[in-house]
Amino acid sequence: MNILENKLWQNENTRRKKLWHIALTLVTFSFVIVTALLLWVIQPLIFSAKSVQLTLNSEPERLKSDVRMLSEILAPHGESLADNLNKKAEYIKSEFEKTGAKIFEEKFIVDGSEYRNIGVSFGKDSIERIVIGAHYDTAGEHAGADDNSSGVAWLMELARLLTHSNLSIHVELVAFALEEPPYFGTTKMGSFVHAKFLHDTGVKIRLMLCLEMIGYFTDEPNSQDYPISVFGIFYPSKGNFVAVVGNFRNGLTTRNIKNEMQKAVDIPIYSINAPTFVEGIDFSDHRNFWHFGFNAVMITDTAFYRNKNYHTPADTWEKLDYFRMAKVVDATYTVIITDNQ
Repeated sequence: MNILENKLWQNENTRRKKLWHIALTLVTFSFVIVTALLLWVIQPLIFSAKSVQLTLNSEPERLKSDVRMLSEILAPHGESLADNLNKKAEYIKSEFEKTGAKIFEEKFIVDGSEYRNIGVSFGKDSIERIVIGAHYDTAGEHAGADDNSSGVAWLMELARLLTHSNLSIHVELVAFALEEPPYFGTTKMGSFVHAKFLHDTGVKIRLMLCLEMIGYFTDEPNSQDYPISVFGIFYPSKGNFVAVVGNFRNGLTTRNIKNEMQKAVDIPIYSINAPTFVEGIDFSDHRNFWHFGFNAVMITDTAFYRNKNYHTPADTWEKLDYFRMAKVVDATYTVIITDNQ
């Protein structure tokens, strides 16, 4: 090999090494980015701290009574939607009134009928506030025990617990009308009305918790489904956990809520942050708070990914687990109290 050929060979070898180095760097960088993104979305349970309380503050029998009242006694019985929701609103209001706290109503007209959000406020007036909400309408004329009488019973039990709490910032609990179709995803949703009011009046929201279906648990293998099959690698196959659901902006919020809840209960708590094209991520009232730029997450039993009675006549009160529901109420209460420190 002459000098010129040797020089050319050295140059080619150097070029190939540079290309391999660039390729390796790109692969490594891509792996780090994908891993970081995956961890941001999935947020593994192993990061949760453990310090589980031994006694319940919430009462399972009272939760059962509330769910049965809302889903059986006050279930739709052929009357108009407005008439049925008015009956439920009166019951919710009467339970809120027992706390002695300030009650408020937010009335609005949809398709010629009047509907209302029912709320109760706790704590001191402050620049910031925490909002906890659950919708009290059901799909069609179904009983809707899990969807969403469980969420409303959860809301009312939180009101009872907060009655005896010393809160440093304003906390409001709101029962929303008109979450279900045909109003879902429209400006006619009760939660849209309330979120818009808070936005337009300049209220600062530290946190919004959407309480959506929390009564259905099962320890049966392969009882849990997911919107994307790969999620099954990172999450349980048994439907015995609670999910804290946020979007990409809620990464730190969902992680902190998960950790605080896990300190209070022995139920597994998982979290996820995903874009709204993932089915179910925005399937409740928190979507309207996202719309107005508020920090909001949903706490749920994952709805139709676990409870096959979803939006059917079989969604009835006797199928729910009230003992585990009470634990979730306690865990949510822990989040509120912790956020008030």
